[in-house]
Amino acid sequence: MANATLTRNDAAASGPEPVRGPRGRRHRGEELTKLLFVLPAVLAMAALFGYPVVKNLLMSLQDYGLRTFFTGQAPWVGLKNYTAVVTDQLFSQAMLNTVLFTLGSIVFQFGIGLALALFFRRRFPLSGVLRSLLLLPWLLPLIVSSATWRAILEQDSGILNRTLIGLRLINDPVPWLNSPSVALIVVIGVNIWIGIPFNVTLLYSGLTEIPNELYEAGHLDGATGWRAFWYITWPNLRAVASVLLMLGVVYTIKVLDIILGLTGGGPANATQTIATQSYERSFIDFKFGEGAALSNILIAISLLFAVLYLRATRRAVDE
Repeated sequence: MANATLTRNDAAASGPEPVRGPRGRRHRGEELTKLLFVLPAVLAMAALFGYPVVKNLLMSLQDYGLRTFFTGQAPWVGLKNYTAVVTDQLFSQAMLNTVLFTLGSIVFQFGIGLALALFFRRRFPLSGVLRSLLLLPWLLPLIVSSATWRAILEQDSGILNRTLIGLRLINDPVPWLNSPSVALIVVIGVNIWIGIPFNVTLLYSGLTEIPNELYEAGHLDGATGWRAFWYITWPNLRAVASVLLMLGVVYTIKVLDIILGLTGGGPANATQTIATQSYERSFIDFKFGEGAALSNILIAISLLFAVLYLRATRRAVDE
């Protein structure tokens, strides 16, 4: 009897069971509709991005060569492909060239882009026209830009050498693309020229979002010139600059078409990078497993930089 009383009391204390009315069903229907709208995008992302990444990772762990396309067999070799590419004599030079190419491009692209963005922030006649013309290097296909610059920099028939000789600034043609000591600098310069418009566009948009009232208040406190830039412009531009630098490194570290169009990795492997090495292993030597291993090394470097950079910038913002 006591047990029955306790059971009734517990049931009374727990209260009536919730009744799922039309509102609950409508809420579930809305959630399902949202998921159905998102599902095509998720499937597209998985097919276009997720599958190639996973396939590339698996390919780097297999002996995936030209015969695989005929036999359908790709023996599992583990980390052998990674060992082969890392111990290759060109890997250290390609890694050094990748670092120099990336740092040189990012530093000058960002520096020149910031200077031009600050310049265009001032109102003057034809500023809009000049900003539009500045976008041309970014809008041109990269292979077209490479072919154009190759025609300009040719040693014997290039426009640049002919102009310099005509002005009597040099006596002999300069081997811009044929000298191991000059070629990498020239390739970096061309990549800087291509990347400046992107930096100017993002930095200029960030500058336009800074209220003029901050500069007026800073002017009253004596913050003008460099002081205004350091205490007003840069703190408000830091978020845009952080995203721009991260995107710039991730994009620049895998640049391929510019180098192939200008030098093809030469002369004497002076402009070989990890990206060009991956291309050569895959589509010239037909060692797709080793090419995939090199591309995965690039992905790992990009992810590591992104994580470290985001943590550093977040720590700086918190401080």
